[in-house]
Amino acid sequence: MITVHTKINNEALNSYWADGLILATPTGSSGYSLSCGGPILYPGTSSFVLTPIAPHNLSVRPLVIGDHKEISFEVDGRGEDFLVTIDSRSETIAKGSKLTVKKAPFEFHMIRLKDQSYAKTLRNKLLWGLDKRN
Repeated sequence: MITVHTKINNEALNSYWADGLILATPTGSSGYSLSCGGPILYPGTSSFVLTPIAPHNLSVRPLVIGDHKEISFEVDGRGEDFLVTIDSRSETIAKGSKLTVKKAPFEFHMIRLKDQSYAKTLRNKLLWGLDKRN
């Protein structure tokens, strides 16, 4: 278990006692967040989601935050080093290191295949609208 001290725009939000903390966007880490109880973010939603991994407090829930906010983290725990994973790349950081995340000043456009839609993909992957009883 680690403690992740979290601030939004330099104001204390929470100290998460958990196995980790996921910061997801509509296009990144959303599946991992979903598997830990986080929400599905529709593409184009201007937000981040903070989802704790196995929190050790029953009142802690995933939180949706506007993407115009700056989020900072400081990790504490028994160890001296901690693992941070960003976009499938891992780095070791020392206790007391501060990480800050904010939206990039640029955007990119995703390729959308003909006859495909996000809603259709959700329905198919999550079996929405199907009644397996009949």
